[in-house]
Amino acid sequence: MKLVKTFSIAFCILAACAFLVPTAVADEWNNKTIVTFSEPVEVPGVGAQILPAGTYIFKLMDSTSNRNIVQIFSADGLHLYTTILAIPNYRLRVTGKTVMTFRERGEGQPEAIRAWFYPGANWGQEFVYPKSRAIVLAAIVKEPVLATPIDIATAPVEELKTAPVEAVAPTGETVDMATVVEPPPVVEQPAAELPHTASYMPLFGLIGLLSLGTGFALWVSAKKSMNQRARLYNRAS
Repeated sequence: MKLVKTFSIAFCILAACAFLVPTAVADEWNNKTIVTFSEPVEVPGVGAQILPAGTYIFKLMDSTSNRNIVQIFSADGLHLYTTILAIPNYRLRVTGKTVMTFRERGEGQPEAIRAWFYPGANWGQEFVYPKSRAIVLAAIVKEPVLATPIDIATAPVEELKTAPVEAVAPTGETVDMATVVEPPPVVEQPAAELPHTASYMPLFGLIGLLSLGTGFALWVSAKKSMNQRARLYNRAS
């Protein structure tokens, strides 16, 4: 009975771990970052959308494809300022701090945010601007800017995931996106590998059931052994 009780306790511990692990994974997945700007900055939106100097929360709403969705919230997380379409971009030098890159503007004008890199990550988020605004920015900074023809500010999230993205040159012409971002490598996952967003609960459940089954088998075996010893003792008496 003590053996069965021990395995029951072990099962309860495993079940508790099953509920704790997914939470930790989710926190890493959304790349929640608190950023403080000392000056106003421009972010993708309708026309030129300006965020005043202050503190904001950046989160990845979706990063399951080559169309990443970024959301910017107020410091308390209660107000959503904008939902942004982004494309993964690679950096050679990884740092342990959050890195924001900007497109330089004229004096007195807020800089336009270009990319966001999470601490320790090679891949960051290159922001996509509405095409009309991207052409203006490209002419100002004299380099290509990522653009999409859809209205980012009003488009549903599902539409953002499949929105066409291109790079526009200062002349307004479409150029190769490789002039702005490096495409992510194609990595083939083994058929048996679980997706990164899969829950660990089935695994812990299986381990728990196996533990209970093993404990029950040992208990039955011990009970049979005790019964046999009792019979032998009775015969000897």
